[in-house]
Amino acid sequence: MHTTKQPFSNVQLEILKTFSHQLSESELLELRQTLALFFAKRLVAQADKVWDEKQWTDHDVTKMLTTKMRKKSPKRG
Repeated sequence: MHTTKQPFSNVQLEILKTFSHQLSESELLELRQTLALFFAKRLVAQADKVWDEKQWTDHDVTKMLTTKMRKKSPKRG
């Protein structure tokens, strides 16, 4: 049995169905802001979870911000 990959995710399909009509520019801006806030809240919640799991303190974060933590890439030759 051959399955075809759907070009849209379930979220994209739901949004397409919900907004099958035109929005004004102000409504479109409000929707964008709402979506940005939705994803920002999720990101903050994930960051808070990691903070708690690792039991970080403000001192730890300050140290991370002032320490070069990136590793050098191996040289290709």
